[in-house]
Amino acid sequence: MKQSGLRSKKRRPRWRSYLGAFNRAHKKASRELNASLSLLEHINELRKRLFKALGAVVLTTAISAYFATQAIDYLAGPLGGRDALVSIEVTENIAIFMRVSLLGGLLLGMPVIVYQIARFVLPGLKKNERWWLLIGIPFASILFAGGMGFTWFVMIPTAVPFLTTFLDITTQVRPQNYFEFITKLMAWIGLSFEMPLIAFLLAKFKIITGKQLIKGWRYALVGISVLAAAITPTVDPVNMGLVMLPLCGLYIFSIFLAWIGGRN
Repeated sequence: MKQSGLRSKKRRPRWRSYLGAFNRAHKKASRELNASLSLLEHINELRKRLFKALGAVVLTTAISAYFATQAIDYLAGPLGGRDALVSIEVTENIAIFMRVSLLGGLLLGMPVIVYQIARFVLPGLKKNERWWLLIGIPFASILFAGGMGFTWFVMIPTAVPFLTTFLDITTQVRPQNYFEFITKLMAWIGLSFEMPLIAFLLAKFKIITGKQLIKGWRYALVGISVLAAAITPTVDPVNMGLVMLPLCGLYIFSIFLAWIGGRN
């Protein structure tokens, strides 16, 4: 009798164990569903921010297109003007018009792009971190414009004469090749000038420190060399050195700003 009573007691909770297992599975599925919904909300928010940034670039590109002819005349100055360019394709002229317009649109739309990225990151930051990020928005535009200015006033006057007079061979410059070289160089150097600001903000958010940047100078030098080789259109040490020198200076300045940003 006692053994049968013990068996019945052991059998009774079985349905409860099934119910408990089902309840645990339901809770786990609910947590995973909530997590996936949260991820989808973040992705949707990112999509909206990127769409707004793209819309701003489209608008500023349209504005820049109105002044694109004057910009092309100005950018062709190192060659002696548009008369020194020789077009050999039907679509080449319209292609450089769009390229210059896009570069101007990117420059004018940079504040909106940085602002939309900042608005996506802001909810996950503390109050003082949000303040520093908002302060960095105008400086990002200033640094990007400063990098483009450095490229135009320092690098281009040295690179273009060297490339067009090398070996004393007469060079007939194609508009597509020339403006691709000019715009790509200005865009990449402009983005590289954001390095100090990014280092400062990351140090302010306790992600990196100035000591880490100092210890990693060898890796940074290798990375700068690779980036300089990718930016410059030739393998000559003159143009590569012109790119590496400001990038190394920016890295040193980034160490200084990271040290300031890491102070309490």
